[in-house]
Formats: sequence, structure tokens, C-alpha cells
Amino acid sequence: MGEVIILRVKTVTFKLGLLGLGTVGTGTAQILLDPAQRHPLLQELEIHRVGVRSLDRPRALELSPSLLTTDLEAIVTDPAVEIVVEVMGGLEPARSLILQAIAHGKHVVTANKAVIARFGDEIFTAANQAGVYVLLEAAVGGGIPIIQPLKQSLGVNRIQAVTGIVNGTTNYILTRMQQEGADFGEVLAEAQRLGYAEADPTADVDGLDAADKIAILASLAFGGRIKLQDVYCEGISRITAADITYADRLGFVIKLLAVARRNDAPGTEDTLQIRVHPTLVPKEHPLASIHDVFNAILVEGDPIGQVMFFGRGAGAGPTASAVVSDILSITALLKSTGKTSGGAHPLLACSHQHYCTVAPIEDLVTRFYARFLTQDYPGVIGKLGTCFGDRDVSLESVVQIGFQNDMAEIVVVTHDVREGNFRSALDAIRTLPTIKEIPSVLRVLQH
Repeated sequence: MGEVIILRVKTVTFKLGLLGLGTVGTGTAQILLDPAQRHPLLQELEIHRVGVRSLDRPRALELSPSLLTTDLEAIVTDPAVEIVVEVMGGLEPARSLILQAIAHGKHVVTANKAVIARFGDEIFTAANQAGVYVLLEAAVGGGIPIIQPLKQSLGVNRIQAVTGIVNGTTNYILTRMQQEGADFGEVLAEAQRLGYAEADPTADVDGLDAADKIAILASLAFGGRIKLQDVYCEGISRITAADITYADRLGFVIKLLAVARRNDAPGTEDTLQIRVHPTLVPKEHPLASIHDVFNAILVEGDPIGQVMFFGRGAGAGPTASAVVSDILSITALLKSTGKTSGGAHPLLACSHQHYCTVAPIEDLVTRFYARFLTQDYPGVIGKLGTCFGDRDVSLESVVQIGFQNDMAEIVVVTHDVREGNFRSALDAIRTLPTIKEIPSVLRVLQH
């Protein structure tokens, strides 16, 4: 019998530069440093340097002091680093560091939805020219796998719509308002005390965070770049306990929805609707049962029909899981090709160049809910009906709910109408002497 020769293949180590060691950075490092019972590729990854703002700050994770540096540029230009992981957040210096990393031939993994939504065209153009990848699974939906499915497994479908609850803070606030009958202000204060809302909650409650995310999802779903200023955005700060109650009576719950939809009316097939706003969602709809800080994203396409992704949309564990999944995707590709660059994999790269055409919100066709406070005079409902009818707004129901401070409270729900016509009718109604106020106007999710 001949001699048995055992060949030992040297493990290739891929060196990572980590920008940020906050909540997500710490979660990412913990996964990378504890690869047992996880994907075996994790054992071939090494954290080479970690960029932090301060060396003296106490940290939840103890790392060797030799790994830490405040010189972030040194990380993105280090020849030993192959993958830069940006989890520091904010627009600058994150944007500049990502671009520097790309210019030095580094692949990039980021959780930064704000940078991608605002500067994605610049970043992806640079990445394509440099032949590197920029992956961003963690930028939308925390640990929910949605970016790669839109790029890969759902890519064979003609996507019709992506509709999601993509901001946990606002979903928590609306859930509490629904469950307790509380008003927005008191629930927001409680959410801030519990750490679910920031001290400055503007990005969340005004819908700006959700707008960043739906711009990214729309770009992937419809194969074109999106200008963030084209995304219509409306927040939840004007939602009251009364609206929650009336929605419940009518068979709805109120959710902040992010919607990207392909127009299907004749002559508009090449345009999109992209919008964020509070919406009356029928109780039987899958998104109606998403509560607290959870996120869910419903994708509709041909031929798949509907598929929904659900999970925690933020937090160290979920977001770090998504970050490391992107690191693994790049590592697997580099290992199989033997290259450190050449980002041309058609299912990982973002190569589309054109901008999608987004229809103005005035052209949206949807149903509406509106609440009016009026003087209790005969004929008020008739005058409302005339103002709507003169502008081709068809009403599904008109109900006088009761009284509020000696004012009659009237709730109107329309059939599908053009938003511009509906707004024109409201302008006319505001001129009626019997109308004191229109406290609420909300869109109703189309079936």
C-alpha cells in the first residue's frame, strides 16, 4: 500500500476594518469574535482595526487596545484591510470614509440608510468604477432579510409594490395609542423614557427615517435610482386618540406605512408612487397585526403574489446579524474567485444608472378618511357632499359621530379618488362658514 499524503490547506484570513463600536458595532464584533456553531467562514475573518471616537470611553465589549484607533482614515486606507464595515451612523464622516474606502479598493458593508438614501448614486457609481461591492442589508429592517431577497430570490418577479412598517418607534407609539386610548404626546414621552424613541424623535415621528428606507427598497424593487426629494413624507404627530377610536369603529388600525408602488393606470406604467404617511389599514390586512417595535415588509409581484418579511427592525443583535451576513457574502465571493476586487457579480452589485420617474402625490388615486368639526346647523352634511361631488370625489360613507365642545363631529370615508381632487374639495370646504376645523385627513390602504 502506498504512502498516504495529507494535504493541509492554509486557511485564508480576511481582514476587516470596523468603523464604530456603538450598539451595532459591538454586536457585530461579538458575532465575529464568537464563531462557534455559526457559519464556518466566520473563522476566516479577523477584526484588524476598530475606529472609535474616543479611546478612553468605557465599552460593553473589551477589545485589545492595539485594535482601537481614532484615526478612521488610517483604517480605510490600510492595505491589509479588505472589507470596511461602517456602523458609525450619521452623514459625515461616514460618507467620506465610505468613498475613501472604495477609492482604495475596499469592499464596504454599511448599516447607514441615511447615507445610502442621500448619496447612493455617488457611492454606487464609485463602487462600480472601482470594481468593489457595497452591501447594505442592515440599512433597512434591522435583521429582517429584505435587501438580498429583492436583489436575488425575488428578482425574477415583476414587482408591483413594496409596502412596509419600517420604523419601530412610530409603530410602538401607534400600538400604545391603540391599546390604551392615549394621545400622541404622552405615549412619545413614555417611549423616550424607555429608550424606544430618541431625545430628538424628529426623524422617526416625521417619517424621515421611513422615507430613507423606502427609497432604498424602491430602488432595488424597481431597478432604478430614487431621488429622496421625490419621496412624499408625512409623520404621525397629528394622530389623536379620537382618530384611533374612529378607525377602530370603521374596521381599521392606523399604521405609518412606507409604500413604493408601480402605477398601473393606462399611460402611467413607467411611473412610481413612493410615499410615507399614516394610513388606515383594514384589520384583516397582514400589516394590521404588526405591533410594538416590530417591522414588516410586504412585497407583491408577478408571479409570486404576496410575501411578507417580519421581525425586529433595530437593536444590536438583529442589525449585527444583517451586517455579518453581508460580510459573509463578500467573503464567500472573494474566496471563490481568488480576487480582492472585481465587483461585477450581477446579483450583488448595484449597477443601474437611470433615475425612476416618481409621480407627484397629487396624482395618487386612493381612499381617504377625513374628520370635520362643524357648527351643528341643518344642511352641513349636504354642503360637504356638494363640495366633494363638484370635484368628482365619491363618498363611501358620511357619519356624524357626536359632539366635541358643542361642535358636531363628522367623519367621511371616500371611494378611490385622485388626491388632487380631494385636496381641492378640502380647500373649498375650509371656506364654508359652518366648518370650524378639519383635524384629520388620512389615506386608507387600498385592498
